Amino acid sequence: MSVASPPASLDAVLEAQKRAWTRNLLQGALLVAVAVASAWYTGLLDLRRLGDGLPALWQLATEMVPPDLSGAAGWWRPLLDTLAMSVAGTALAVVLSVPLGLLAARTTAPHPALYHLARFALNALRSVPELIMGIVFVAAVGFGALPGVLALGLHSVGMVGKFFAEAVEHVDEAPLEAARAAGASPFQVVTHAVLPQVFPQMADVTVYRWEYNFRASTVLGTVGAGGIGFELISALRIMNYQEVLAIMLVVLLTVTLVDAAGARMRRRLK
Repeated sequence: MSVASPPASLDAVLEAQKRAWTRNLLQGALLVAVAVASAWYTGLLDLRRLGDGLPALWQLATEMVPPDLSGAAGWWRPLLDTLAMSVAGTALAVVLSVPLGLLAARTTAPHPALYHLARFALNALRSVPELIMGIVFVAAVGFGALPGVLALGLHSVGMVGKFFAEAVEHVDEAPLEAARAAGASPFQVVTHAVLPQVFPQMADVTVYRWEYNFRASTVLGTVGAGGIGFELISALRIMNYQEVLAIMLVVLLTVTLVDAAGARMRRRLK
């Protein structure tokens, strides 16, 4: 009959806690040191340089007021293009991310080679900024909303697919084992034991990515991908700062509405 080991002494518990606090303190100090060094290297701590820039910022701000809304009637179509780009790009990302996410999760990957290949693909798509993709697709398919959709969709796959894969890897293994024991095929295991568990997380990620893609689609318009961003860069090129402020206010209002719609969708999906 085995004898239970005696409980750890109070001194041992306190010593272990002290070592944990010391380790956490050293890690925190290292992170702070890296942050301060980065701020110094980039000039964020150069208060004199920052102060010298304040008059220019003030001058620019005075030139932007009051906002010029005279062209607002012509902004609705570009704004609709931007919204459509964000929705279509997010839909494309989800369609591609579901199979890639399943392949990039150890729980559902049919072979280690496919797992590593899927992970590499997600890393590659995530490493290329959507702005660079936008420039490439504008050169490939021309100006308009299509290159924006392709850039948003493919770049989003890198992040959405990664989140999908992480969610799949953390599912409860019991339903998967029960489905396999019942003779279910790999496809049936995914559809009946995996996806029902991760659907809420997938829905949350999709809505968050749609909110992000709307803001990103505004930036893509500056490289010829259409939308309200094209109107913004056009106003900047002729230094019509009052119109720039007006467009920024319109974008701010639309982003606020999109964020509110996204929050409402997340509440309904819970």
